[in-house]
Amino acid sequence: MFASPFRKRGVVPLATYMRIYKKGNIVDIKGMDTVQTGIPHECYHGKTGRVCNVTQHAVGIVVNKQIKGKILANRTNVRIEYIKHSKSRDCFWKQVKENDQKKKEAPEKGTWVQLKH
Repeated sequence: MFASPFRKRGVVPLATYMRIYKKGNIVDIKGMDTVQTGIPHECYHGKTGRVCNVTQHAVGIVVNKQIKGKILANRTNVRIEYIKHSKSRDCFWKQVKENDQKKKEAPEKGTWVQLKH
């Protein structure tokens, strides 16, 4: 589950430590085998959450976790090596920019534009 792919083992790249995380960012949790300290529990592997606390080496994340029949917002602390910025919102922001562009062009052409999909 946490094993690195072939030829991706070894020292963690410095870019991993240089990323900036702020409160409210959406991040993905993914375990790795190169660093064993502060590794997330396997139930959080592959989950997406929102940053709620930032410390020097770790980040507090709120993740939805299913416990029996309920889905609860669970807080967990994860080291920076095991998280990365989520790309789940990229599609949304792309759509917002396209809609803004269409709104600007519509009055010039004198047409009505459908913005909802």
